[in-house]
Amino acid sequence: MINSKNNKPTTIIERAANYKPRRNLSSFLIGRPLSTADAPHETIGKAVGLAVFASDALSSNAYATQEIMVVLAAAGTIAFGYVFPISIAIVVLLTIVAVSYIQVIHAYPDGGGAYVVARDNLGELAGLTAAAALLTDYILTVSVSISSGVAQIVSAYPELYEYRVALSVAAVALIMLINLRGVRESGAAIAVPSMSFVVIMFITVGAGMFKYLSGSLGAVADPPEILMHGAATVVTPFLILHAFSSGTAALTGIEAISNGITAFKEPRSKNAAITLSWMAFILASLFLGISFLASRVGAVPSEFETVISQLGRTVFDRDGFMYYAVILATTVILILAANTAFAGFPRLSALMAMDGFLPRQLTYRGSRLVYSRGIVALAILSSLLIVFFQASVTRLIPLYAIGVFLSFTLAQFGMALRWRRSGRIHPETRDEGSQRISSLRYDPLWRLKMAANGFGAFCTGVVMFVFAITKFKDGAYVVLILIPLLIAALWTIHIHYRNLARNLSLDNFGVIPHHTTRHRVIMPVSGVHQGTLAALRYARMLSDDVTAVHVVIEPADAEKVRAKWETWGGGVRMVLLDSPYRLFIEPILAYISDVAEARQPGEIITVVVPEFVSDNPLSGALHMNTANILREQLKSKHGVVITDVPYQVHERNMN
Repeated sequence: MINSKNNKPTTIIERAANYKPRRNLSSFLIGRPLSTADAPHETIGKAVGLAVFASDALSSNAYATQEIMVVLAAAGTIAFGYVFPISIAIVVLLTIVAVSYIQVIHAYPDGGGAYVVARDNLGELAGLTAAAALLTDYILTVSVSISSGVAQIVSAYPELYEYRVALSVAAVALIMLINLRGVRESGAAIAVPSMSFVVIMFITVGAGMFKYLSGSLGAVADPPEILMHGAATVVTPFLILHAFSSGTAALTGIEAISNGITAFKEPRSKNAAITLSWMAFILASLFLGISFLASRVGAVPSEFETVISQLGRTVFDRDGFMYYAVILATTVILILAANTAFAGFPRLSALMAMDGFLPRQLTYRGSRLVYSRGIVALAILSSLLIVFFQASVTRLIPLYAIGVFLSFTLAQFGMALRWRRSGRIHPETRDEGSQRISSLRYDPLWRLKMAANGFGAFCTGVVMFVFAITKFKDGAYVVLILIPLLIAALWTIHIHYRNLARNLSLDNFGVIPHHTTRHRVIMPVSGVHQGTLAALRYARMLSDDVTAVHVVIEPADAEKVRAKWETWGGGVRMVLLDSPYRLFIEPILAYISDVAEARQPGEIITVVVPEFVSDNPLSGALHMNTANILREQLKSKHGVVITDVPYQVHERNMN
């Protein structure tokens, strides 16, 4: 064969496969399969990107203020006056983190966020720590957002309280199906409801501020029973820090865009950075407005009615259209907030799988060009968490923000080191080769950027420790234990892949080994029939050294096999294995093991197994699957090959 490009001999032949997947139930649920060539058309713009990657951060407006009030409630309603100042401090922190991640987006345009930044600048252990924190956070994002969305429904319809867990799991399944349809379609599906939430909440905050300034904003009528949290009786610095750490749940989801840069249209870094800026502005505005109004109308934290519901029925009529619009929009955005995790988790897990820290199967892109196995894994894990914690937002929140702030800290510290390295490069030098993932160039503003990222790392690190201390007894210890265990699991997977690659490497392998000097075939026989003879013909094509093996369970049946074999066996020897305890597989395995241990150097043993195959799956279940059993038992034995020789019997020809 001659290569047409360079007229040189080649053994490589390229051929296009024209096969197209058939339509089935999967096609009905998630859409027709997409070809790899369609990938560039599946990218998204800024508006859809805001819906896909920012829904988690925007949805935190629905519960962040309430979580601050839950902690302050321990000191009585008078402590609610601290809600707005605490919210201002959180918005300052939000600004610092958003600016840092905009720098990450431009520095690492291939995505990966905190995992890539930490691994590139701080080493593999730091990268794994950031990855473990992010993976944990994504699972909790789905659990918290879905549970919070169902809590909104329960606020309007208290009779559904007993069904909150089932409703939450059903919502996870729905979001999973939406994401399995692909990034572009899932983005289009959630763009309108996500933007509707933003518009309705701006209307609510605007109307509330107008009534407050005009003096017509009343207090919450018939407020629910207040949810007490903790045992404090006075406002203390520890209580303020505790409330601040709870409110920082508003920052979760900020990092999602940096993980999914590749989903954006070109220029993807610019589009992703603009989207992140939009998200930060919207989040900060709504969070401050809701916190200010909630403290003015006398809203109280409750498991039976959310702060958003109380604010909505105070600003608008309890039975009016706008109140139900607020409840509906908030419920939808909270449920859709899980979409951020479904967009980020599969991409991050696929990237880690490519690096050998997660199973390789997670790199597989499904029929709709999304990492479908990662999507399904996230749905299962988050559903288990919802069931375990009975869809309680207050019980899930303490587990929520430690991981994300750990990733914030590592990402910003890594970026600070990156800018420091940038300052050491000569201005005329274009690239530095030591960076493994992203090339590095001299930046004249490296001192300013290093200081900004360093200060951000300090702030988020402090918040992380405050959160871990103040939320420790509420359940934060679970995450502090889980993340190290997850890091150990990731490293164990990596060691396995690394050792496997070293054992299979062709580096310094030398020449291709000589052909096998001897080939020995063993063929288990349960009876002598057309299928057996077909397998025998194949076995004799492989080698002249063929041994048939029959396990003697009933002596009368063995005599029938012996008689038929002497007639039809063609002179091939047969070994009769006596099995006094009526075992079938074990005697065959013992015989093969004995032969394998005594084999000569360069000898290969092939076990040829006749396998009955029926076109009727029900009748196929009536037969022993000997081939699969032998394959499972012998696949770890060196020098032994198992080959199936199927013989097909069509049911319609048996009548």
